[in-house]
Amino acid sequence: MLPLRERSQSVTAIRTLCTYGGRGGHWPLLALFSSLNYGAWIRAEAEKRFGELYPTIELTPELAKDRQDLQALVGQSLTVMAWLWARTVKSPNPAYSHVDVPLVSTFVVSSQSGKESYIHPIVEGDQYRFTIRTGKPPIEAEEGTKAKGRGANFRCILSDSPIEGDYIKSEGQAGRLGVRLMALVAEGTRGRCYLAPTASQEQTALDAKPIWEPTGEIPARLTGGTCVPYGFKEWGDLFTKRQLVALDSFSSLIGEAVTKCREDAIKAGFAEDDTSLDENGSGPLAYGQAIGTYLAFSLNKMADRGSSLCTWFTDRDSTRNTFARQSLPMTWDFAELNTLLDGTGTFYGANHWTAESIEGWAVRDPAELGMASQADAQNQDISRGKLISTDPPYYDNIGYADLSDFFYVWLRRSLRTVFPNLYTTLAVPKMDELVATPYRHGSKKNAETFFLDGMTKAMHNLVDLSHAAFPVSIYYAFKQSDTTGDDATSSSGWVTFLEAVSRAGFSVVGTWPMRTELGNRMIGSGTNALASSIVLVCRIRDIEAPTISRREFLRELHTVLPDALIDMTRGGVNSPVAPVDLSQAIIGPGMGIFSKYKAVLEADGSPMTVKTALQLINRYLADDEFDPATQFCLQWLETHGWGSGTFGSADILAQAKGAGLSQMNREGLLLSGSGVVELIRWHHLDINWQPMHCNPRKICASSTAT
Repeated sequence: MLPLRERSQSVTAIRTLCTYGGRGGHWPLLALFSSLNYGAWIRAEAEKRFGELYPTIELTPELAKDRQDLQALVGQSLTVMAWLWARTVKSPNPAYSHVDVPLVSTFVVSSQSGKESYIHPIVEGDQYRFTIRTGKPPIEAEEGTKAKGRGANFRCILSDSPIEGDYIKSEGQAGRLGVRLMALVAEGTRGRCYLAPTASQEQTALDAKPIWEPTGEIPARLTGGTCVPYGFKEWGDLFTKRQLVALDSFSSLIGEAVTKCREDAIKAGFAEDDTSLDENGSGPLAYGQAIGTYLAFSLNKMADRGSSLCTWFTDRDSTRNTFARQSLPMTWDFAELNTLLDGTGTFYGANHWTAESIEGWAVRDPAELGMASQADAQNQDISRGKLISTDPPYYDNIGYADLSDFFYVWLRRSLRTVFPNLYTTLAVPKMDELVATPYRHGSKKNAETFFLDGMTKAMHNLVDLSHAAFPVSIYYAFKQSDTTGDDATSSSGWVTFLEAVSRAGFSVVGTWPMRTELGNRMIGSGTNALASSIVLVCRIRDIEAPTISRREFLRELHTVLPDALIDMTRGGVNSPVAPVDLSQAIIGPGMGIFSKYKAVLEADGSPMTVKTALQLINRYLADDEFDPATQFCLQWLETHGWGSGTFGSADILAQAKGAGLSQMNREGLLLSGSGVVELIRWHHLDINWQPMHCNPRKICASSTAT
């Protein structure tokens, strides 16, 4: 039975639903309000079942030693909000091979001004322990045990011996990676405080015994990285034992909540009807299952903040979620949250976040509500005679089907009995996903053919079904990254996609550059992404479209593109297109010229390919007489002047120009470090300076002195 107060609220909500359902038949939309009541019951029940896994900590004089900020809290029991862990590996140094040493990217736990704190490791013979210190962290704290350079290279905290990435991978594959508790985040009287770990807190977490954990293989190849090489092979491997207990227990409680909801609905006046939600039921069972569905969404939201891939956000005193970017990269130090509290990463917080996300939609009049359905774009009929706006897959950029298994395994655990037809497979079906993934199709060529054929068919379908009075708008935000021998930029993703658009009979009649992405989104650093989306406005090509020559095509490019560039860059930093995205944005008006003709003929009479057209379009953006590095410098200077910009922006621009940041750094054209890039000022160069004979260190010293 529900607690009296929550039970009363639930019955009242159910009676409201009965009345509302009689008017519009959309009562499941309002079930989200009751889902908050049942969510509260689930949290209370969860605390009874596994609350001992989240113990409080008594602040002893020993823990508060040398900590003025903790003296007033001595003797109090504090609620632990998060546990900060480090992965460990046996030291490769023979003298310490019996010790599990930490792999830590940073020892900093808070970088907020006035609240700086960091972990200080103390070595005692062949052992070590962690303490917490306050104040500005020293350089060694910021660097953790990470070695210089990129990759999974660390140093032994005991011997300072290098720990190479290959060694860590081999130990991970053998199942010998461990964990070590580094710090606790607790609730103090004036906010959060950081405490040194205790043996009992660590052992409580390690003693957790999950009854069930998700199976299924984690994708071994992902844009942005994957943790598989380090021994994390199945979905259950991504979670600590305590996280698995919490997630599985909440999942089981969702099933129990469905039963309780059904019972309460009957007592509130619903006629007994056991037709399920999956069968369009509207009785007590369907009502309970509707609430269970909302609760399952909450569980998935919690899982995103509840894996061992979640790192600690030092400047926010919070965690990054698992999918801070669309990948599953390895993390070395990670944060584990207390799921029984109220904030981020808890079931309560996720439950309220889910309700708030749906609330504005649910309270509207049922007659105005929209509808969502799933269909294959190549064969669907639901868009017949309608206005179409679509955001198609970006070639091989992100494997959404692969990544969705992370959530699918928990949804299946919670909702398999509610939607039996939806969860018949152990994992998400993937072979029909319209992306160019070579490992699914045997080779890169086969994958490209699969994508081109599927996208062409999908576009043909849009041509046939779209409303004749309106254009079709297609969002595309895939950066160019390939470079041909003549330094003209092109991209397999763009070439294949635009080839499909052209083959389907579409002509690009307009381009809407849109700043659709957050500047701080994680995927922007290290994966194929843009700050802007390019919306192609397409209409069906005139069947009597003429044919033109290559010379005429070039002449029209030089007539149209200048005004197009002015429109895109008007407004400076507030322009619709980020400067580093111009190489992508210029595709729109350029392809608008190319696609409106039946064909553009080369000198030998053969039709120009989309790839060649893209190369010619991109040449316009920078004078083709200059080499790629000069093109980069000219556009960087125009955008940033002598100021600095982010490494991610520089990397995108460099790839678009066919230049390499590391090479330009060695040649003394720019300085890069700590995620920042800036050009070398001309007066810092020697009068006889030549790029290939430059000493970047000398320039760096000169720049610093000046």
